[in-house]
Amino acid sequence: MKTIEFNRYYKKFGYLSLILIFISLSLLIFKGLNYGVDFKGGTLIEIRIQNSDHSVSKVRDVFSDSNLPNLTVKNFGNDTDYIIKFQKQNLDNPEYINDLKNEVLKSFPDINFRRVENVGPKVSSELLKSGIIAISLSLAAMLFYIWIRFEWQFSLGAILALFHDVILTLGVFSLLSLEINLSIVAAVLTIVGYSMNDTVVIYDRIRDNLKKYADVNIFELSNQSINETLSRTILTSVTTLLALLSIFFLGGEILRGFSLAMILGVIVGTYSSIYIANPTLVRLNVSHDTVVKKEEEKN
Repeated sequence: MKTIEFNRYYKKFGYLSLILIFISLSLLIFKGLNYGVDFKGGTLIEIRIQNSDHSVSKVRDVFSDSNLPNLTVKNFGNDTDYIIKFQKQNLDNPEYINDLKNEVLKSFPDINFRRVENVGPKVSSELLKSGIIAISLSLAAMLFYIWIRFEWQFSLGAILALFHDVILTLGVFSLLSLEINLSIVAAVLTIVGYSMNDTVVIYDRIRDNLKKYADVNIFELSNQSINETLSRTILTSVTTLLALLSIFFLGGEILRGFSLAMILGVIVGTYSSIYIANPTLVRLNVSHDTVVKKEEEKN
């Protein structure tokens, strides 16, 4: 099998990653994220209108007559199903949903309200805080795991790759103004685990090779290790992407954001394992002596 010279492109892809991280951080700071009902608070209504002749614009016009703030209407699943979201929490008036239903029924007699969810501002702020804590704790736990299992240089490379993956994924969501909800938080946590798994596989091979080849420098040895694990990386990534693409195209509107976050995570996670985690070891000049010293400390 032909050896691919990944190490020739470390610098080029390193600069590319820095540019993408800068763009992503700029988007997150100046544009921000499009938080959904889970985090902003508000009301989500799922409806079905038996008459498929109605358009999204007509449904939006009917709901707009009720003066609902930050109203969004999306068609999902089939032509008769719609998701309506608006930022309003009339918790002091429990009848406001019934009043809204009665108003809409005048225009759509065949409407069926399939689901109504209401999230208050206090609950939404707690959910946002919990989501940030969950992601932070997962990153900290991964860092601790790598620190225990490998040398500190490996820990630094792994955590840089994880931050890279999370920031770029959130940057794409900010750029496209895609909604951030609890399912996206779950996707980010899954991305963290996937990226770390791919990185650890390569790191294990690098460490084994460092023990065997004391006279080979880390620049060449990391490239050799990536090639030795490349078939495993490709098979895992492709099979995962096939499942995620099926969910993205066939799973409907509700699962689209989650599956897109996962697709981005798999692609970026595979890339960062090669061009973020491993170049860190090269720059820190990890050697045979580094690994042997760690083994001696354990024993």
